[in-house]
Amino acid sequence: MKPTSLSSIAAFAVAILTLWALAAPAASPRKVQFVGSYTWPSSAHNLGGFSGLELSDNGRDFTVISDRAGLFTGSFKRNGLRITGVSTGGPIRLRDPKGRALKGWRADSEGLAIGPDGRVFVSFEGDHRVWSYTNHKRAARVPSDKAFEAFQGNSGLEALAIDAKGQLFAIPERSGKLTRPFPVWRYSGKRWTTPFSLRRDGGFLPVGADFGPDGKLYLLEREFTGFGFRSRVRRFSLSNTQVKSEETLLETNVWRHDNLEGLSVWRDASGHIRLTMVSDDNFRKLQRTEFVEYRVLKN
Repeated sequence: MKPTSLSSIAAFAVAILTLWALAAPAASPRKVQFVGSYTWPSSAHNLGGFSGLELSDNGRDFTVISDRAGLFTGSFKRNGLRITGVSTGGPIRLRDPKGRALKGWRADSEGLAIGPDGRVFVSFEGDHRVWSYTNHKRAARVPSDKAFEAFQGNSGLEALAIDAKGQLFAIPERSGKLTRPFPVWRYSGKRWTTPFSLRRDGGFLPVGADFGPDGKLYLLEREFTGFGFRSRVRRFSLSNTQVKSEETLLETNVWRHDNLEGLSVWRDASGHIRLTMVSDDNFRKLQRTEFVEYRVLKN
């Protein structure tokens, strides 16, 4: 065999080992256990770009939102703990307060949260706002805040969550500076306030949030490295006016999963907190819509 062939094989082997190392979970104290992932083929939904996710308390029924103003409801098929299939109807087109289907730059729907009364809240980028839906025929405006006008065009209120009191929380994808914490906006029915902020470090940016059955705020963050996506999930204990504690549950290396953007937190039959996430394929053939699940290990 020629020397050039041997060197080529060696280089290829090094590349494969490097990719394997990058795709492996980041080394950290083990706080979660990978349950599984399921790729939802594009032929089954003909949409993509899913950036928000909500699950029922039993983890069976789900709602996902696309960043092109489309919403799906459906249910998971499971074999034991793992998702093995998805059953759903066609997409529901989101509409404005006059009942018109959303189009163009005002249709960039990103965040999703569902209240105890079943009301659906959706945040939008471009024209930064939050609307609510009691049905899918027309939206109701949620009062805005003047500060929303200063958000970057593609970095608005990306993450929505509702606590046990029915208060709506919204977190922008960017804080404005690399060293500035992410502001947390809270709406309790009258106006928006910013009672606290979340620490920012590294290249991770908020893309999804949910309050778990333990009352804590779970934040899904995403970092694009230029080669692929990394994901992180942090958990926060909150008081009415401050962050009491912060814990990193999950941090993956590039290529471990696709572009995870939606997060829903629930408790499974074994009593474990479960993190279910969905990826945004950016409408690109090289990416995929993926449901990913981890469960939080008990102390």
